[in-house]
Amino acid sequence: MTIEQKLIKNKLGLLELSTYLNNVSEACRVMGYSRDTFYRVKKAYEEGGLEALKEQNRRVPNHKNRVSEDVEAAVLDLALEDPSLGQKRASSTLRQREVFISPAGVRCVWLRHGLETFSKRLKALEEHVAKTGCVLTDEQLRALEKAQEEKIACGEIETEHVGYLGAQDTFYVGTMKNVGRIYQQTFIDTYSSVGFAKLYTSKVPINSADLLNDRVIPFFDEHEISLLRILTDRGTEFCGKPDTHDYELFLILNDIDHTKTKAKHPQTNGICERFNKTILDEFYSIAFRKKIYRTLEELQQDLDAWMRKYNNERSHQGKRCKDRTPMETFQENLPLAKQKMLSIKDESLTVAA
Repeated sequence: MTIEQKLIKNKLGLLELSTYLNNVSEACRVMGYSRDTFYRVKKAYEEGGLEALKEQNRRVPNHKNRVSEDVEAAVLDLALEDPSLGQKRASSTLRQREVFISPAGVRCVWLRHGLETFSKRLKALEEHVAKTGCVLTDEQLRALEKAQEEKIACGEIETEHVGYLGAQDTFYVGTMKNVGRIYQQTFIDTYSSVGFAKLYTSKVPINSADLLNDRVIPFFDEHEISLLRILTDRGTEFCGKPDTHDYELFLILNDIDHTKTKAKHPQTNGICERFNKTILDEFYSIAFRKKIYRTLEELQQDLDAWMRKYNNERSHQGKRCKDRTPMETFQENLPLAKQKMLSIKDESLTVAA
């Protein structure tokens, strides 16, 4: 119910209550209205029905305060020319071109045209280029590159289809009596959000490779596609000399490219970090309050049951899942992934020939 509908409902309630009580003053007291308001509402309802009960906006825009059309056009042209400029720098740039408008005025123009944020100006630029086919200037290219860097720094990952990019991380679960420290190796497909998790008592390269070998690679093989690339942080369980490091060797043997997060920017692997937090909030925080675990296998069984529910039953709010389960998203995108991978193989064969 919208705010407008609530206001109409309250006004109708006032009229009905006055009729029921047969007392205007008491109805106004209960509903919190003045008698003057009651009679205005009653008159409006009698003359115009429900439509007359809608709130009337008495504000009239003062167009005299707006900048001239040529100044507004100059602001919009500059927003496309260099989307990275903020309102103050845009104002200074325009002043150098003898177009005089304050930073606040620049923002007002942006607001009227839905360009008040950097991302919105970039989107407008992309739409403009798509329509006109014009060549991008150096400033526009720098703005697009800056947006790409910000996406990576904030953990927003570019992924084209299932199997295109997986993310892996090590998550410290805690300490269990008679077992010791518990670490979770976590993997998530960045397109569909299908995830896998397995528990270990140590944080070593062979365990990182074991998750892929035991859970991840068989899953992709079952669906007849390959995992092309994997993203990890720079922990010692993931990084080392390619000829001696167990994890690096496993990736080479399975023809999986290895991408590492930017130094001192763990948020680059934000999708896996968020997945770990989901497991912590929705599984561990509840499971450890319901049950006392005595073995790692017992905890792994319950974790596997939760993972099946996560992948197959729990709807996901991500921008690609859109209220579907991760497996529904995976299955829907699978034909496209197979087609893309066939194209890659054909290109490789052509190059080799």
